[in-house]
Amino acid sequence: MTIYHQGAARVARELPMTPAEREARVQLAACYRIFNHLGWVEMIFNHITLRVPGPRSEDPPLFLINPFGLHYSEITASNLVLIDIEGSPVRESKWPVNKAGFVIHSAIHGNVGNAHCVMHTHTTTGMAVACQKDGLSPTNFYAAQLHGGVAYHDFEGITVEESEKTHLLASIGQKKAVILRNHGLLAWGPSVPEAFMTLWTLQRACDVQIASSSAGTLNPIRSEVFAQTVRESGPGEKRTCDDVFAAMQRLVDAKDPSYRD
Repeated sequence: MTIYHQGAARVARELPMTPAEREARVQLAACYRIFNHLGWVEMIFNHITLRVPGPRSEDPPLFLINPFGLHYSEITASNLVLIDIEGSPVRESKWPVNKAGFVIHSAIHGNVGNAHCVMHTHTTTGMAVACQKDGLSPTNFYAAQLHGGVAYHDFEGITVEESEKTHLLASIGQKKAVILRNHGLLAWGPSVPEAFMTLWTLQRACDVQIASSSAGTLNPIRSEVFAQTVRESGPGEKRTCDDVFAAMQRLVDAKDPSYRD
């Protein structure tokens, strides 16, 4: 199996683009630009994927993924690649798809309820926490919001083997995000804004942990506070998720609206 990518699409039939797909393309392209603005970029690597309904209700779900070879700053609604659950393009595209990237994403999309959007990053502080034996420390405001909601999955090499899907799903259980040990962060949700808010909260928890760990003895959070914090947290409120994402989308619109093309 190739580590990097499979070839460009060889399409058996033309698929019409529905209004729902067009809307999904714009929102996902905006998300890539938001990631770029935040510095959550690893050259041409990593992915954000989004499920879109097929043209007919009886069709299997399809997914949008970034074209392999483009920087996040180059992603637009029109150059996102439409693929099936196997990672194969279903509409003509001049760009290939990263095979390794979709192994992880297809496992989540295909088996975790309401995982319509899946996000994976290799940020410096996210990877730093992923390399720490004890993982995420429940000692800061953001980590407390995710208390009990983050899984861990042991590193098995570059994720190109289909066999890792089973191991990953076993690691996840009922959690809503996972720290891939020695690797990076992975989060998902029923919408782009909800997945984004979960990942942003996890990323901020990692940022604060790495910054505070060198500043002296950490102050523990009382155990009885965690449940209330989780209930009241931003990642649990759809309205908050939508408002945060809309604000970030306005920011990238003001900076460069070309992602809508």
